[in-house]
Parts: sequence; C-alpha cells; structure tokens
Amino acid sequence: MIDLSAARLAAAAGGELAAGDPERAGPERAVIDSRAVQPGDLFVGLPGAAADGGAYAAAALEAGAWGAVVGREHRDHALEAVEGTVGHSACSGAAVIAVEEPLHALHALARAWRHELGAKVVGVTGSTGKTSTKDILAALLRTRLVTHASRENWNTEIGLPLTILEAPRGTEALVLEMAMRGEGQIAELVAVAEPDVGVIVNVGPVHLELLGTVERVAAAKAELIRDLRPGAACVVPASEPLLEAHLREQELDTWTFGLGGQVRLLAYDDGRAEIEARDEIVHLQLPYSEPHNLLNTLAAVGAARALGVLVGGRVEVRFSSLRGEVVELPGGVTVVNDCYNANPMSMRAALDHLAASDAERRIAVLGTMAELGPESDRYHREIGAQAAALGIDVLVPVAEEALPYMEGFDGETHPVASPEEAGALLAELARPGDRVLIKGSRSVGLERVLG
Repeated sequence: MIDLSAARLAAAAGGELAAGDPERAGPERAVIDSRAVQPGDLFVGLPGAAADGGAYAAAALEAGAWGAVVGREHRDHALEAVEGTVGHSACSGAAVIAVEEPLHALHALARAWRHELGAKVVGVTGSTGKTSTKDILAALLRTRLVTHASRENWNTEIGLPLTILEAPRGTEALVLEMAMRGEGQIAELVAVAEPDVGVIVNVGPVHLELLGTVERVAAAKAELIRDLRPGAACVVPASEPLLEAHLREQELDTWTFGLGGQVRLLAYDDGRAEIEARDEIVHLQLPYSEPHNLLNTLAAVGAARALGVLVGGRVEVRFSSLRGEVVELPGGVTVVNDCYNANPMSMRAALDHLAASDAERRIAVLGTMAELGPESDRYHREIGAQAAALGIDVLVPVAEEALPYMEGFDGETHPVASPEEAGALLAELARPGDRVLIKGSRSVGLERVLG
C-alpha cells in the first residue's frame, strides 16, 4: 500500500487535488491499464502512441479505482465521473489529481515513495544478463533484508516507477532493472531511482540500429555511473576498456568483478561456489551452472557487498520467465527455453552452454538478433560459425531474417518460416536424449515453438 494521504500524493506528483478527501489514506498500487484496475488502485492515465490513457480515467474510476492521475485536458471528464454526472457510485470519494505531464508525475510519485521507504536501492543494467543478475541479487538480499525487485522486465521509464510504487512499506532493499534503447534513457531511470549502487553487467553490440557503435552503447550504459551521487558504489566488469573512461573512482566505491577483478570465482563444483570479494571468502550453493550466470553471480555478490550485506549459503533464485527455462518434453527431449531476447553476447553464451551439455544431439532453434544495424548479417554469420565450431549438430533458423546463420554453419540445417513451423519440425526431428536451445529476439515470438 502507498500509505500517503491524497494531499501528499498530489503534492508529490506536482499536481492539483481536484476531487477527493485530502486526508484519505493512499491507494494499494499504481496501474496504467484501465482494464487491470481493481478497487483501491491509483490509475495513471499516460499518453501513448495509439491512445491517451487519460481518456480512460472515467472507466477506471467506475471500476472502483482509488483515484486517477490525469493530464489537465482530462480533468473535467474525470471529475464528472466522480461527481456522478457520468458513472456510478463506485466513483464516490475517489481522488482526481490533475497534472501537466502524467509520465513526469508518475516519476515524481515513485521518487517520493522511494524516499519514504528509505530502502537501499540497486540499479542493474547491461547489454545482456541484467534480468538474471537482478534475480540473483534479489535472492541474495532476501536472506538478509526485506527485498522488492522488478517483476519480469519491468525496466523502462514506465515499468521502473511502477515497481517502486508496488513496494510495500517496510521494504529494506529495492533491486531495479534498467533498460536502455538509446541515449538519455538510463539517466532518466537513475533520476527516478536514485540508486545507492549501480551495476553494469557488461557492454556489447546491442541497439546498434539506434546507437551505431559499441562505444556509444557503453556511453549510454555509463549514464548509470555518471549520475550516481558521490559516495555511492558502482559494480563493473574487470578490465572493460569501453567503461574505463566513464569510471569515477575518486567519487564512487568502485567494485570490479570477473577475471582479474575484486570479486572473482575461486572454485566451482556441483553447485558449490567459492568466491573472493575484496579478500573475503563467500560460499554459495547455486542451483545453476551456466558460465554466464556464474559471472552474473559475481556481479550480484559485488552489489550486495557494496551495500554492506553479508551473503552466503543456499541461493533460492527463480529466474524470470523465458530465460533459460529447462523444459522436459515427453520422449526424453530436453529444451532450454531462452527466447526472451538475444544479442551476439547472449547467443554466444547460450551456445557455449548447449555445447557443454550432456546430450545425444544438440539442436539450436535460433531466431534473429534484432536491432544490430547494417552489420546485422555479419553478426548472424559469426554466430553460425561459432555453432559449427562448437559442434552443434542441427541448426534451425526461424524466419527469413535468421537465414544468415546458415552462411556460417556447415552442419545439418532446417530453415523454417515461423515459430509454429519450428515446433512442428521439432516434434518430428527431436529424438530421446537430444537437447534443444530455443533463442532469439523478443520480436520473433519463439515462445510459440512450444505452443
């Protein structure tokens, strides 16, 4: 519950409380979809490309919303719903907060609630692995602190403030994923979250269609470092040349992880990891073994220790959906469903893990890696060549954009036109003991391979 009075919420949003009791207790949560409104919710009517959410404020109020934040152009219509000239008694007593810019108001509300909570805040970004790192860090912190983390990929200028606003009072740590599609977006998220620790998992060739070069990707990610308050901490990969120019080692407590870093893996055997973190030894029991997630674990340990939180023991982590989920199909076929997103870094890591897995045959069902710009075909050919070098047995490119994988692959291939066709092919092709990787950018919809 956002237990601030209506008057305080209006003030925090920088708006006018046009209706409602100023002393009324606050809403349960904030929502932006009028169809998802439940009694007690605060509806925020955001303008969008296809529709203006403010136009749906009356419907949200009629559904029992605690109140609505709307642009001033929608103020009168929302008031009509509350006053009864439109709508029903469900609107009685509801708050209407009129603001100039609803998105700015949402950000301001989240920032005010973040201050009210007084929680430790970690912001996590990276070209790949940020969601898994967020999940691992949240699992580490939950053994010591009341922790709230981004759900799935609530990592945008909308998802991040909604995550903060759903954190209950008593939350001691917030773990917030931060997505980046272009310059200035990480800075916008940092301004809302005001992290105590910023984590950059890695930097690689993503969003090149917008940014053009990996150096510009690094600069956009490094907005997290640039905008941390003096005295905060940052956690970065060791010896990453793309980030070196952006470090603020005189002002920030800088932790490095990975080979040659301050947080490094000393030993790993059957789930037992021994980690050194600035001369301290940390022992963890992990439910995963993928090399990329072991590296993500080092970043998470660095972030926890930067907060001053001691970690150790069994890590009970539940990864967000479509990220390395292992599915056992009838007939003895194992599928690794890692189809939430893909870029050259994450694709290489997934293929490495597939190649190292015990299986009769290893089958890669690959969709395109989106937003790679004019060098896209080259990146796809390189991934195909890596699959060949690793000894992947069968390659199944999905849709025309994925065909360049075949140019670098010299093994058995079965190009298909759609995820559904890939699913039908697997039903015929896969045999007992096979292991199948399903991976591609979100736009491909490869979750449909498994129906």
